[in-house]
Amino acid sequence: MALCSIRNLSKTYDSFLLSDVSFELNAGRITGFIGRNGAGKTTTIRSILGLVHPDHGEIFYFGLPFEENEREIKQRVGFSTGTVNYYPKKKIKNIAAVTKTFYQNWDENAYREYLELFSLDENKMPCELSEGMKVKFNLLLALSHRAEILILDEPTSGLDPFSREELLELFIELKNRGAAVLFSTHITSDIEKCADDIMYIRNGRIAADCSKEEFVKNYCKGGETLEESILRMERDGKI
Repeated sequence: MALCSIRNLSKTYDSFLLSDVSFELNAGRITGFIGRNGAGKTTTIRSILGLVHPDHGEIFYFGLPFEENEREIKQRVGFSTGTVNYYPKKKIKNIAAVTKTFYQNWDENAYREYLELFSLDENKMPCELSEGMKVKFNLLLALSHRAEILILDEPTSGLDPFSREELLELFIELKNRGAAVLFSTHITSDIEKCADDIMYIRNGRIAADCSKEEFVKNYCKGGETLEESILRMERDGKI
């Protein structure tokens, strides 16, 4: 079932055009959103979260138009768009205490569970954390209100291999609970390990959007790995 539907999303900047982006996020599926830096991943994610205003297009969550129902929808969506860059000198526990007042479904047990999983000390401040630990803290806040959709921009960036593996396993656990997960990345091995679907963006346009099996069947030539096929498509400028 589609929990999120995006139709013909477009956004124009002076030096970049996001053009006619359409896709769906389905319950119990992990979508790996891949493309080189500057291809449009972050612009797409920020647009569907209302962090930037697209020029055209329709955004629906749970069958509801996003623009008219943003507050209600965000109660049911977890999102992370990079490392923590706010309240750098407030303790983690104080930031969490403020954050949970915005969510009706805040789950204190889940918060404690992820705090332990990510090995975060809630008495520390973001300014005291490494870049990888800042990513984990942002994920902690995104995961602690029982979100039905999880939208993450480069969540494994800056994480060590062990932490990345833990996070990908967490994605699988969340999808098994019925959540839809979208995560952007330029690391193909992350997609190979956990994604059900692949959405590949190039120069602001969706070049492929299908299951991982279909992607391998239709776009990987002559025994290529997923990474090799995407590198070839980037180099050749075509599928």
